[in-house]
Amino acid sequence: MIKLSRRAVNLGLGSCLGLSGVVGSFVPRTALAELRIDITRGVVAPIPIAVTKFTGASPQESKAGEDIAKVVAADLERSGLFQPIDQRAFIQTQQSLDALPRFGDWRVINAQALVQGRAQRMPDGRLRVEWRLWDVFAEQQMLGLAYFTVPENWRRIAHIIADAIYKRLTGEDGYFDTRVVYIAENGPLNRRVKRLALMDQDGENHRFLTDGATLVLTPRFSPTLQEITYLAYVGNTPRVYIYNIDTGRQEVVGDFPGMTFAPRFSPDGKSVIMSMAKDGNSEIFSMNLKTRKVAQLTQHSAIDTSPCYAPDGNQIVFNSDRGGTQQLYVMSADGGNVRRISYGEGRYATPVWSPRGDLIAFTKIRGGQFFIGVMRVDGQGERLVAEDYLVEAPTWAPNGRVLMFFRQQRSTADGGGGRSRLYTIDLTGHNEREVITPIDASDPAWSPLIP
Repeated sequence: MIKLSRRAVNLGLGSCLGLSGVVGSFVPRTALAELRIDITRGVVAPIPIAVTKFTGASPQESKAGEDIAKVVAADLERSGLFQPIDQRAFIQTQQSLDALPRFGDWRVINAQALVQGRAQRMPDGRLRVEWRLWDVFAEQQMLGLAYFTVPENWRRIAHIIADAIYKRLTGEDGYFDTRVVYIAENGPLNRRVKRLALMDQDGENHRFLTDGATLVLTPRFSPTLQEITYLAYVGNTPRVYIYNIDTGRQEVVGDFPGMTFAPRFSPDGKSVIMSMAKDGNSEIFSMNLKTRKVAQLTQHSAIDTSPCYAPDGNQIVFNSDRGGTQQLYVMSADGGNVRRISYGEGRYATPVWSPRGDLIAFTKIRGGQFFIGVMRVDGQGERLVAEDYLVEAPTWAPNGRVLMFFRQQRSTADGGGGRSRLYTIDLTGHNEREVITPIDASDPAWSPLIP
């Protein structure tokens, strides 16, 4: 993967876009309230935003600018917080955008924010992308930045711009410059071929990481982002692997006695936590990746599985049937102070701690139906956000505001059906979107922001 620093060059009003000769005509209306979306209120009506085609001096530059603007608009629209305005409604011409915006023209079409930019090919071959975010009603610039990269990296530039706009207008970190690893599936339902696959969060830049010769399950990202841990069956032997995304190198963490389930990295990336079943009993273990030393964290006659660290590494959430039914429990990182947190009707599984530390997402099974839900870390405030015949395996966007999961359809008596796809949804249970994949998909895991 081509490296790109998220560091940007701040653009002052007179530094580019041809504004140096007209700055004197610009009068900021600071008395008006700054445009800001409060996403803590639950359901938010999306704000109209105009994303113009980024200009370029040559056809090649113009094409790059147009492509970048399309991805920026698509990212913002998928968040559910923004409604990009159809460019056919724009009044101000593309050519005149090299000067200050005519804010009255944008208010007429109800744009509350305006994004404009330019793509430029540098003498050394790099692509320079400069852009600005304007508050239309306050008639003032909110953000202006420039990025340099190789031309092939234009899509990532677009995601970074969308992240910056999202953060400036919501106060929260964006999540567009991220990737998702998942299990790609095809073949008959009783003989599924499962491969490890990687893509950008919007489904682009897709690639398969394994060839399907071995069964792979439960991939998870390292906080360092360069590695994925997953479970693979070589013959009938379950093995935990680490896959380096940049080099393609795979490393066996270890062969473990009995069945091994759902390995996850610790927040510092120095160890993995997993459950292992031996003699019919499943316990939770951690392994130091440097020393390969294994520590047993639970000792109970019940089935303990699906562990996940809190973002500070001090606590672990897991599910267990030690209370008679499958419920969620929290314990200290050393295995002490175990306490139950779920008390609703039904069974609970696959808990995942939010990157913000405030919520735990889970799968719930009740009355033959599956749900994706969230609750506070003390078990209070349970809220179900998705429901179907089978929905499972929630994973958090790095800003803790959006979840991804997979949904599987019912299979038919003749072995057909059973289609499985990925979806995103926000914490309010609104704005559900399918993430398009080439073939069936399950068990997604969202990366942190790419450094």
